Amino acid sequence: MINMNTEEIEKRKENTLRVLTTVYNLPSMPSIIYEVSQIIEDPMASASQLGRIISKDQGLVTKILSIANSPLYGIPRRVSTIDFAVVILGFNHIKNIVIALSMMDAFKILSSNKFNQKEFWLHSFITAVASKRLADDLGIPTSGEAFTAGLLHDLGISIIYKYFPKEFNRIVDLVDKENMSYHNAEINALGLTHAEISGILIEQWNLPVSLTSVVLNHHNPSHLEQNRQLTSLVHVADFMTQKLGLASFSWDSNYELDEVVINTLRLGDLDYLNEIIESYRELFETQIEIIKI
Repeated sequence: MINMNTEEIEKRKENTLRVLTTVYNLPSMPSIIYEVSQIIEDPMASASQLGRIISKDQGLVTKILSIANSPLYGIPRRVSTIDFAVVILGFNHIKNIVIALSMMDAFKILSSNKFNQKEFWLHSFITAVASKRLADDLGIPTSGEAFTAGLLHDLGISIIYKYFPKEFNRIVDLVDKENMSYHNAEINALGLTHAEISGILIEQWNLPVSLTSVVLNHHNPSHLEQNRQLTSLVHVADFMTQKLGLASFSWDSNYELDEVVINTLRLGDLDYLNEIIESYRELFETQIEIIKI
């Protein structure tokens, strides 16, 4: 097993932060986010006005409609136009979706034998819609925020792959050859975890503090005093992918449930939580099949 002292880890952390300062400005806020924000802040704006802005990017339209019509999302009526999507989802949730999708696109990367982009996107998307569905099923009003946080929770992994290729390979080697956990391998190679890197970038985009804290703590909601409920939703949805073996991602192998979520989400006990997770299996399978088609 490879051991590193605190001084070595701090040096790697400093180097990682230095490289990240060059990343901050690479994905400048897309103009469509600015336009969408301006419309939303106008109290006289209509759904059709917002729809016209979004319709400038047909790829974005397709993604939003796919989200709105996904089985896990839980909307009973088919959403066929962007105007209807705005009405059904609401202005602020549309804004959150646009921001999250834009961030995912900004850091999109090519697949390799060590990183499968399609699997990463599937995992991120399923975690997002499952977080939102879980919030709705539990009567928690922050379902829109849960979707956004779920979509971005592992953004740091793609950032590591894109901007720290040598360290990425080292992490994979430490996991494969030294049987190290991904968490410890990230600290060993970078001095930071993928969750911390995600949080740094999201904060630089001036997104809500609540979103940053969810992404930072999605593996350990118990570390939070505030915003624990939203973080717990994403944690459970993320855990579901591993527990069900559906839309899971390799970096979540040996995912440990933070049992604080049971009390936070008022789920009774561990047996009841497992029943809830199993009840989502068919929805997961249907959603994945639709995405493949």
